[in-house]
Formats: sequence, structure tokens, C-alpha cells
Amino acid sequence: MSLLGTGALGRVVRSGVGRRRVQTVVIGVATMMAVAAAVIAGSLIVATNAPFDHAFAKQHGAHITAQFDPAKASAAQLKDTGRLNGVTASAGPYPSTTIRPVDSNGGHLPALTLVGRSGPHGDVDDLDLQSGRWAAEAGEVVLSASFKGPFLLKVGSTLKASDAAGSPTLKVVGFVVSASRTADAWATPGQVRALASKATPVTSQMLYRFDSAGTKGQIAADRKKLAAAVPSGALVGTQSYLDTKRAADRGAAATIPFLVAFGVLGIVMSVIIVSSVISGAVGTSLRRIGILKAIGFTPREVVRAYVAQALIPAGTGIALGVVLGNVLAAPLLADTAQAYGGVSLTVAWWVDILVPTVALLVVGIAALVPALRAGRLRTAEAIAVGRAPRTGRGQWAHRAASRLPLPRAVTYGLASPFAHPVRAAAMLLAVAFGTVAATFAVGLTSSLNAVGSASDPEERAPVTAISGAATVNGAAESGGPRPGSGNHQPPSADPAKVRAAIEAQAGTASYYGMSQTDVTVAGISSSVRATLYEGDSRSGSYEMISGHWITGAGQVVVPTGFLERTGTKIGDTVRVTLGKDTETLRIVGEAFDTDNDGLSIHADLTSFAGAEPEVFQIEVKAGVSPAAYAEKLAAVVGPLGGGVEANSASEQENMILILDAIAVLLTLMLVSVAGLGVLNSVVLDTRERVHDLGVCKALGMSPRQTVSLVLSSVAGIGVLGGLIGVPAGFTLHGFVLPVMGHAAGTNLPPSVLDVYDAPHLMLLGLAGIVIAMLGALLPSGWAAKARTATALRTE
Repeated sequence: MSLLGTGALGRVVRSGVGRRRVQTVVIGVATMMAVAAAVIAGSLIVATNAPFDHAFAKQHGAHITAQFDPAKASAAQLKDTGRLNGVTASAGPYPSTTIRPVDSNGGHLPALTLVGRSGPHGDVDDLDLQSGRWAAEAGEVVLSASFKGPFLLKVGSTLKASDAAGSPTLKVVGFVVSASRTADAWATPGQVRALASKATPVTSQMLYRFDSAGTKGQIAADRKKLAAAVPSGALVGTQSYLDTKRAADRGAAATIPFLVAFGVLGIVMSVIIVSSVISGAVGTSLRRIGILKAIGFTPREVVRAYVAQALIPAGTGIALGVVLGNVLAAPLLADTAQAYGGVSLTVAWWVDILVPTVALLVVGIAALVPALRAGRLRTAEAIAVGRAPRTGRGQWAHRAASRLPLPRAVTYGLASPFAHPVRAAAMLLAVAFGTVAATFAVGLTSSLNAVGSASDPEERAPVTAISGAATVNGAAESGGPRPGSGNHQPPSADPAKVRAAIEAQAGTASYYGMSQTDVTVAGISSSVRATLYEGDSRSGSYEMISGHWITGAGQVVVPTGFLERTGTKIGDTVRVTLGKDTETLRIVGEAFDTDNDGLSIHADLTSFAGAEPEVFQIEVKAGVSPAAYAEKLAAVVGPLGGGVEANSASEQENMILILDAIAVLLTLMLVSVAGLGVLNSVVLDTRERVHDLGVCKALGMSPRQTVSLVLSSVAGIGVLGGLIGVPAGFTLHGFVLPVMGHAAGTNLPPSVLDVYDAPHLMLLGLAGIVIAMLGALLPSGWAAKARTATALRTE
């Protein structure tokens, strides 16, 4: 039998849906917003749930990326390694080298691993060509999609292979995604060999998949197989996919807690709104329910009628919500895929099935409870109660409010909610949850922006001077193992001469030297990235979680990941080896630094004998143009073998901008749902009191006073909702942010956690009043326009 029923029952359902237009619209729009928010949150949770695993599986990513010396292992020998026991697939050998390109503006890019492949597809590392085409001839290059962007590079951009005179120009013809990050750039095999040099010789890259590669131990065993299968010394470097996976999954895991928080808020609010709407419909339809029973409707048919009146608009709203959610999720998923460096993402098909199914079930249960009340009502009682106005309820509130020094219309409105305490409670919960969402969103976006400001403090300096073989702004090298890295360094300027040039340059306010290198730390098997500073580096210091920044030799500042990995704390000492120099350094601070998976340290350059700065970060005097300063300094430093460039303001990280957009979008949806809940409740109240309003108007109440009466009826609920919602949102922020930080492998500094101040909290407290007033605005206008005679005739 149809849910709508047939014959008389079907007519009752259709009549109820058509007659109660506000109820129908509120249920439809509220469920549409809730479902759209759930689809967005669900699709993003799926997309950020191990995005590396999804991309890696789709591309048949490489478990091990290996570099071999072609002088010690021939191509035939390397192909034979693909038939080793345990190897399920292999690709290569591909020629590989390292380039240090310069863009068309003279800016230095990080050192890039360049691999020669005839096409993007293969049995291993089947690349996803996102835009453009593959390199087909000399002078063309394809880059990793991480270099693509409005402020970075695009198809058609040109790069010089290096800053050496006569260096060939490469045209960017496409961008690809490599889930296992086997390289940063690709070209034809002949182009790679032509760009190789004595400093960066060609190596042979092989890509492998194994039947057992889920742990570090299994990866180590697989590597031993490869090393044993080729001549001694032929295997010069390997990269494990586990390192790339760990970094990708940590970045994704940080987004899930706040998406879950918004999802829970949306579910709770949808239950509150639907329950309130159907409960109000039952409460205002007692006489109608009594008449239906009097003419022969059974209790079960009455229950079905009222559940159906909720499910019909809810079903429409759910269908529209799925469509809206998919439309709004598409650009967010595209940005998420680009930020994570994964393959193209779409809304999972099962999200579009699960979310509407659950939503329909929630709406049905929420409507069933008040509908059962309608089914249990006795016929005579329902008719009697429906015809006679209820007296006595909330009279104490009217007496108390009348003593306030306020206009009578306002005091009447303030006391009105007490006549329907259940309805008022539902309205209060809707306003409170809307305020929670607004408070949490404001704190979340402020914290995310603080994270962006705290990242990469070296980029704060207006000018950078390079004396050694370093990447600009300390940019980390990505991609596969570097062919020939660590064996040769290009010519560099004497740091002492660069330092003297900076000091002699007019416009220099202050500067400090910096060098990045790999060191070994006792107790850690893998290498640790060390950033060493010369001079007063406070202007480039990281945000401190605890302790203080380095102030001299013998001190070291480390991130949370280092402390957890080594089991150390502030005040402990660690043994650090740079080259042949081993020093014992005391940990003086915990820094907010998530680079290199938390395996990094920051120390004074003078802690190690013979260490020299490779980069100088320069502050210029007020009124001095960084670009003009850099041009003048470059004229002096350039002939010495160094380089200078002015730094532009850092762009906010893509993922932070995405999370900000998601938070704002979901908050607007939840606040809209809260406003609709208020709208429906006020409409019900206004209809119930329409006769009273007619009497008041007959006694001289003006339309303005009528508006004041209706708005004041929700003012107290708005104030109370704000008082409840702001502390709850504050508490939610204090819970979710540390969880996000721990998921990303770090504690958070006070600048990220303590983003609320008293004025902000007071303004957020007004959010409850704003939500309540906006929800009551339309009904107040309707009440003000109602004619006195019409209102008096209405029962």
C-alpha cells in the first residue's frame, strides 16, 4: 500500500501538505540543507580518508623507487630484477638526473628529479596527466601538479635548466600527478641525458611493486633482494612509498575531526527541526485530528497521515540536497585532490545512497514520535481542546514580564514562549546549535589562518641572498632519491664576502645566515634535517609550543615529532653529528614545525666547527623597496657566484584555504537550518495567537508594535541560545583543534589555540539573537499586515 494511502487518507495527506505551506517549505529546505552538508562532509571524509592509498592503488604506485649506477648495472641486468621472487611488477630503467631550474623571472626552483619516460603510462606508476600533454621532443618538460597554480607555473611557462650561461630552455607542456612521487619532472630520455653533467650524472631509475611491502621490515628485505641481484655498489639509492604515505595520511587525518564535528551538528539540528515541525503541526491540529477520528479514521491512519506530511517535503528536500551537495562538493574535491597531490576525486556513489537513506530514516523517526501522540488522542478530547483556547499556561510569565519597565507589546512577547515550553525548547536548541556552529567556525578559520602564518617563517624576510648550493627559502626537495645528490655541489660564493656585501649595502636593517643540511642523531636510524642559524634569527623563528628559541651555541629547538620519536623532553640532551663533528646539544624548545615528518632540528651554526651559511635572510629599513634593494645587492653578489632575490608575500596554503571555505559553507547551511526552525515555530505561534492579535489591534496596537511583539517573543530565546552556544562552540574548538594537531603529528602553539578574545566572544553571543530575529522577521511582517477583522474572525 502506498505511504500516501488511497482515497480519503490520500486526500488528507495532500491537503495537509498543501495547506501547511510554511511547514512543507521548512521541512523541505531544512532537509535539503542538512543532506547537502552531509554529502559535502561525507564526500570530503571519504576523500581525505587515506587519499594516498586510493591514488596509489589507482596508479599502481611504486613500493620502491630505486636508483642504479648505469656504469655498474646494464639495462638488461636491471630488467632482470623485475623477475625476482616477490616482485609483482616493475618498470624501467629510465634515465634520471637532477636539475636546478630557474623560472622566467629569475627565481630559483628547488632541485628537481628529472626522469626520462616516453609516455605517462606504465605497469608501475601509471601517471595521471591532469593538463596539457606529454613531452614529445627536446626542449619540453612535464612537471608535477604541485608546481601548478595561478601564482606558480602553467602550461606554456618556460624554465632554464639551470642558472649557468647557455643553459637550455625547457617549455612546460603538461602537469601530472604521481601518487608515489617518483620524480618532480619528466622529459624524453634523450633530453634527460643531454641535461646530465659531471655534478649531476645520469642514473637508472627502476620502479617496483612487491607482494609483501606493508611494513618497514618488508621494504628493507625487498631492498636487500635488489642489492643482491646487481653488482656491488650498483644500487645507489632507494625511496620507500611508506615515507610518502605517512606524510600524505597525516595531512589528510587532520581534516577529519572538524568534518565529523560539523556532520554531527547537522544531524542533531535536522532531528530537532523535523521533530519540532511535526510536533507543532500536531499541536495546532488537535481539532482536525478529532474530526478525522470522528468520521472513521483509525489511529494508525492518523499516524500515517502525519508521518507522510513530513516525508513528502523531506523526500523532495533530500533529493535536492543530494544534487546540491554534489554540485558544491565538486570544486572542493578538485582543490582537495590538488592539495593532496592525488588523483581526481568525485563524490563516492555510496555516499549519495547512504546519506539520503539515513536522512529519510531520521526524518521518519523524528516525525513518528509526535505522530504517535496524534494517534493516541481521544476523539472528544481532541475536538474539545482544539475548539477551546488553553488557559493558565504561562500566566506566571506574563505577570512577571508585566513588571518590567518595557512597552506592553514587548513584555507580552517576552512571556509568549512559556505558553508552549516544548516548542520553545526546540527553538532554543536550534538557535543554540546554530550559535555553536558559528562560534566553532570562527575559531576554526582563525586557527587555520594562524597555522598558515606560522608556517615557513624563513619566508618572512623581504630579501634572500644565496651564497651556497641551497634551495631558495629553504624549499624542501621532493620526488624520488636524488641522482648524484650529496656527491657534488655547484660553485658557490664565499659566505664571508656575501656577508660583507650585505653589511655594506645601504638599506640593510638586519640579517641572519642559515644553512640546511642532513645530520644524524643518536637513537634515530634515518637522517634528520638540520637548519642552522648564524646571528640573531628571532625574526625567522618558528612559533614555540613550549620553551624558547635558540639563543646561542649548544642549544637545539625541535618539533613535537622529534620529541615523540626520541622519547626526549625539554632540558634533555641529544648527540648530533654533522660530517665528522659530533656535538651534544641541549633541547631548549618545542617548535611548531611539521616539515620532514617532524624529523628536523634547529640549532646555532656555531655549534658545529666549519659550518658556513648558504642563505642570508635580510630585513630592509623602512621605506626601502625590497626589489630595488635586491637588484643593487645582486650587482655585487652576482659576480661573487651568489644570487639575490626579493621575496613576495607568501600565499596562503591551498589546504588551509580549502578548509576555510568548507567551514564557512557548512556554517552557513547550519545557521540557515536554525533560522528555518525559528521561522516555523514563530509561524505556528502567530497562527495560534491570531485572534489575540486581532483583539490587540482593535484596542489600538499599531503594526510597529505588532512587529515588536513577535520579535520580542524570540529575543529571550536568542539571548539564551547565545549564552549556551558560545561556551559550547568555544569548548568544541578547544577539543577538536588539539585532535587535528595530534592527527598531523604535532602539538599546537598558543597562537593557534588561543584565537578567541572577549570582544569576539561578545559579538558571537549576538549570533543567537541574530538567528532568532532573522527567523522571526517574516512572520512578524505577516502579523503586522493582518487585518483586524480577519484576525478576529479566525479561531
